[in-house]
Amino acid sequence: MSTLEVNKITPVSGGTTVQVGESGDTINIPAGATIANAGTSTGFGDSLRPNVAPLLMNCNMAVSQRNGTTATTIDSEAYSLDRWSFREISNGSTTVQQTTTVPSGKGFANSLKVAVTGADTSIIGDNIVAIAQKLEGQDAQLLKFGTSDAQKVTISFWVRSNVTGTYSATLRHTNTSGTAYVNSLTFSISSGDTWEQKVLVFNANTSQDIRNTNTEGIRLEIMLTVGSDYTSGGGANANTWTTGNTNRASASNVNILSSTSNTFYLTGVQMEVGEYTSSTLPPFQHESFGDNFLRCQRYCQQFNHDATGGNETQVGLGWSHNSSSVYAFKDLVIPMRTQPTMSSASGTNYYRTHNNNSAQNFNQIAFNASSTKHFWIYTTGFSGLDINQIRAVEIKNANGYVRADAEL
Repeated sequence: MSTLEVNKITPVSGGTTVQVGESGDTINIPAGATIANAGTSTGFGDSLRPNVAPLLMNCNMAVSQRNGTTATTIDSEAYSLDRWSFREISNGSTTVQQTTTVPSGKGFANSLKVAVTGADTSIIGDNIVAIAQKLEGQDAQLLKFGTSDAQKVTISFWVRSNVTGTYSATLRHTNTSGTAYVNSLTFSISSGDTWEQKVLVFNANTSQDIRNTNTEGIRLEIMLTVGSDYTSGGGANANTWTTGNTNRASASNVNILSSTSNTFYLTGVQMEVGEYTSSTLPPFQHESFGDNFLRCQRYCQQFNHDATGGNETQVGLGWSHNSSSVYAFKDLVIPMRTQPTMSSASGTNYYRTHNNNSAQNFNQIAFNASSTKHFWIYTTGFSGLDINQIRAVEIKNANGYVRADAEL
């Protein structure tokens, strides 16, 4: 191989372009080398996955089926905005909410807000406050973990908080045998109540794979408070993969629960395959609301009262099984990840069953069965129904809903 040593290459007189190689050639940039860009460039910052949906979902926090824009208290762990789980274990309390507080000029309309409603300044072992998104293992195989070709992962997001200092962002993946591996990196919020973009590069795990199933394969966690159970290993920020929980966050992590004045906002989250910097990061993939919503419905489908369609919203069509009970059936919008857990709100006269001749109100929908594609309603407590009469089951009250949940 020949070596050419020069300090500068310029076009010939009158030219404006310098070409390196021919179409189809591979131009190798050695590991550790840096391409410095001081002008206008094209092609830099291109995603390794162009023209495909983002790996993470609802990254602009636009979809909130369960709670809308209502600030909601979550004890232990539950889903808040679609695809974003929230975990809070402490003697404090918080609410999670979809808001319109966003970084200016970035194309975002919503963010996820955490607000402290009960302070806890004595954080102990298993205490934790964390925002997370979990991905199916079958959707993470492109990372090639467990092989010599395993890819680094770049995580980027926009954050804002009045609590400055060190936070932890953690990737946690589960291998084929069910063992979880964690890699935690720190980031800092430098200016209070100011939007800042963070870019973190996680090393690949060449020795452990990601299980190829529809169960959890890899998750991203943003740690807002952590007890010693998650920090005592002292290995956070080493950019290495370890088992157990003791390296899941930095011991220097802030405590978001230190005051009821504290808030934390998150939006514009990206998971990119490969290594990027803030200057080479691919642009955020702004999905249409419809595409974003449809992807979320693999994990949650909530049917609410829709006043625009009339006084009631149908959630099942069936028949009177006998004089006091009704069977009804409804197809789901798209097939769900797994058989969903069904639930409905409860309240006086939230629902009704009717046909052209009669209607009877009731307080809560009960379910007989569900699959990835539909669910069965079986509700009792009526009187005087004609057997085998076709009947609709409807949501009558604005607070009523039917939810199918197949989250990870």
